[in-house]
Amino acid sequence: MYSVEVRLLLIGNYGVGNLGDEALREYFLRAFPGEEWHVVSARPSAGELPRLPLGFRSLLQPWWRTLAALRAADGVLFGGGTLFTDLESPFACVLWWWHSVVTRLFGKPLFLAFQGVGPFRTRVGEWCARWTLRHAVFVSVRDAASSSRVESWVLNTKIIQTSDPIIWLAAQEKVDVSSQNMLVIIPRHNSDAAFEGRAMDLFRSRAWSAVKILSLSPKQGGEQELCLRLRDRMGAETSVIPVRSLGVLLRELAGADLVLAQRYHGALAARALGKNLEVVPQGVGDKLSGLASTAVGDLLSRARAGEAALRETLQRLRG
Repeated sequence: MYSVEVRLLLIGNYGVGNLGDEALREYFLRAFPGEEWHVVSARPSAGELPRLPLGFRSLLQPWWRTLAALRAADGVLFGGGTLFTDLESPFACVLWWWHSVVTRLFGKPLFLAFQGVGPFRTRVGEWCARWTLRHAVFVSVRDAASSSRVESWVLNTKIIQTSDPIIWLAAQEKVDVSSQNMLVIIPRHNSDAAFEGRAMDLFRSRAWSAVKILSLSPKQGGEQELCLRLRDRMGAETSVIPVRSLGVLLRELAGADLVLAQRYHGALAARALGKNLEVVPQGVGDKLSGLASTAVGDLLSRARAGEAALRETLQRLRG
């Protein structure tokens, strides 16, 4: 524990009910207990802050509290996840860019840790990402595709390639990973017909002792609908399980013989447990593309190196 706390705003896609993002939030609070964290969330719970306004509805939130916290902060940290991609919507890139602009206006240093960056379909999405990374004092990315993408932008800031720190949390959990001839399927709310088709092919490929469909964003209506549709196609004995914590995810994966995933943190947890994994990327060059082929030991060592680099940077911030 450090004698002097650094006051940081922690910004990410928190509060939307996505297990991966919530696990990242907990990672930063646990791994860096010597800092004074102020979490910015889409749906703030007690002690958290709302996002800065970008649209009429967000004006109704007490965003002035976030500005006050930013004024008093020593810096702003974008904590993990693929914040800058427009595969679903360019709005996300604009939202995080706007938080970067206000950070810059307040003269605070910006840190980007364990980020996935891209792919991009629009010029505005890529422009927002480039602007933000250009004004960051620290950037670490969690996969090779993101690393090669941002290095081609010729930024002044050194890019550190790491891996997602959730691999450490997953590897430290004690669960019985004995295979039980079980198929586990982890879709996204926008998984397409190709993913459903592959899930059905694997379902029919042999007589499974159990089949589980894990929903890592159970509050998302589209994901619920997709999970139930898959269950109806596979039969009533197939289980649909809402997963709201990393511990539950690991326990549900423990007996799997094969995992089919289109969610990054579901796939990452399967890798940490040494499970046979098949991924279906959302697009060419996305965060899932190289995950299944990367050795677990490499993922763990890169995560450790990324954490050490961030810790060293925050230590320098103390002066």
